[in-house]
Amino acid sequence: MSELIKILSVDGGGIRGIIPALILLEIENLTQKPISELFDLIAGTSTGGLIALSLTAPDEQGNPRYSAQDVINLYEEEGERIFSRSLLKTIQSVRGIIDERYSSEGVEDVLERYLQDTRLKEALTDVFITSYELEKRFPFFFSSRDARNQLNYDFPMKQVAMATSAAPTYFEPVRIETNNPGEYYVLIDGGVYANNPALCAFMEAQTIYGKERDFLVVSLGTGEYTEPILYEQARNWGKSEWLPPLLNVVFDGVSDTVNFHLQNILSEDCYYRFQPILTPENEAIDNTRPENLNALKELAQNLIRNQSSQLQQLTEKLLQ
Repeated sequence: MSELIKILSVDGGGIRGIIPALILLEIENLTQKPISELFDLIAGTSTGGLIALSLTAPDEQGNPRYSAQDVINLYEEEGERIFSRSLLKTIQSVRGIIDERYSSEGVEDVLERYLQDTRLKEALTDVFITSYELEKRFPFFFSSRDARNQLNYDFPMKQVAMATSAAPTYFEPVRIETNNPGEYYVLIDGGVYANNPALCAFMEAQTIYGKERDFLVVSLGTGEYTEPILYEQARNWGKSEWLPPLLNVVFDGVSDTVNFHLQNILSEDCYYRFQPILTPENEAIDNTRPENLNALKELAQNLIRNQSSQLQQLTEKLLQ
């Protein structure tokens, strides 16, 4: 193992996960190595968790089953299936106000086909995925290290991906059973407390490798919407007005706080944060229309061009 412990963290953000997937493709192209060989620990929340699991799932020969390009293809080819709903579901949910917006059937079908029966303990490098337990009310972390050491924590990757992606108002909570009779967890999207899981990942890495080691943290965002909410707008808002922007406000606030802390903990050459700015047209996490996917890809490509020197510097560190 290298002296420098290398950590990759990928934010939540639904279909906007295509943005970090494109950045990871650039890293794979620059290094000519798969992502699972470049990092000692890969963490993710929600769509970031799906990326982490996809890039560390092995094939029959023990090599990475998917590349970053495969993950991009997943968003392009399966996004509409994941965020699919019937007219009846649209009417019944009232856009997520009285029921979740989407049936879980679409995402379950996609995860079944992509991750199959692969288990968490099989991850090609250490994986750390966030979720939140509703009934017992505590943050729940899926860890491939725990899965290798404790049978009860070795869940199928497809279930882990379902749990970390169960965003409130979008998908229903996920119930996962352990090998102990009667023991189960009811889980939702880890974005409710760690949409940017980089700080959680850093603490996990310190637990695994020791605080005295040197760490490199690469944190990939799915885009931030910075349009202000004006006082004149918000001062008289009630629940119905706050509901549409609330998740973005919470997720962005949490992510910015994590970024603030890591900037102060780590030196500039040991912490890389890549985060594009969104427009009102592409800030939704469930907009799978081709024109939106193209806009998100353009945002990612602009970031790659504008931060090419940082990416080149990062590449050199990853190959050390």
